Amino acid sequence: MKKKQSYAPPSKTSGASRVAEPVQVYLSGADLDRLARLTIALDATKSEILRRGLEALDVLQQRAQSPQVKPVVLPTFCGDGLMPGVSLDSAAQLLDLMESESDAAT
Repeated sequence: MKKKQSYAPPSKTSGASRVAEPVQVYLSGADLDRLARLTIALDATKSEILRRGLEALDVLQQRAQSPQVKPVVLPTFCGDGLMPGVSLDSAAQLLDLMESESDAAT
């Protein structure tokens, strides 16, 4: 009787990336072409490409499950509040805006 192998994730302390269990994957022609193109473009093996894909999907799935960050409310002290299209990094743009507001008020 053949003993079934169990999956054991590679040890992070071992330093070497060893295959824990071989997996057979069936891909369509388009997916095979994509895999071949990525192996050349990224100079990686097919296994590395598939591992990176799994890691990327895992990150996306974890982000989707993480609590959403509430938007930050920025205080305004006068006027109509924040203005779209105004870059706070551009001193010249801010000066033009402030001068145009002071000209309109007088």
